[in-house]
Order: sequence, then structure tokens, then C-alpha cells
Amino acid sequence: MSFFGNIIWLIFGGFLSGMLYMLSGLILCITILGIPFGVQAMKLGVATLTPFGKILKSSENTGFFKLIFDILWLIFFGWEIALSHLLFGALLFVTILGIPFAYQHF
Repeated sequence: MSFFGNIIWLIFGGFLSGMLYMLSGLILCITILGIPFGVQAMKLGVATLTPFGKILKSSENTGFFKLIFDILWLIFFGWEIALSHLLFGALLFVTILGIPFAYQHF
């Protein structure tokens, strides 16, 4: 079932979403300070391409620098990504077939 879910997801917005993560990751890797953000964006892009059947584990790193980087990520890049997922979720919700996939976004 996860195979068919991934195929439908790729057709209805998953491919574009994953490619946007990859492109933003490459752009972020241009600067020295952006490399950690770029690497994480590319990891998210790979996870976005096939979300069904994946298990994501969070790291145990909870230091001060992680908090600073998380805040910078949210201010400069996170809100755009959240809006793109909201848009794709809304577009999927319009179709009967896309409703289960839209709930994965919200």
C-alpha cells in the first residue's frame, strides 16, 4: 500500500515539493554558514519524495547552537516550506483521491 501511496503522492505534488527542498538545499550550500541548513534541506527532500513507509528519527542534539539554527531556519526558510506544504495539502484535498494524502500534510 505504501508503494501506491508514494506513486500518487509523487504525481500530486510530492515530486515538486521534494525538488524544491533539493534546490533550496543546493542554494543554501553556496555559503559556509548555509551548509548545515543545505544538508538538512536535502535530507528533507529525500524524505519528502517517498513519505509513506519512512520513519524519521530526531537527533538527541539539544544544545544552544541547535536552538539558534532552528530559529534562523524558521525565520529564513521554514515558513516558505510550511506554506508550500499547506498549498499542496489544500490542492490534494480538492480531489476525493487526495484527501488521505492531504491529512498527512496538516
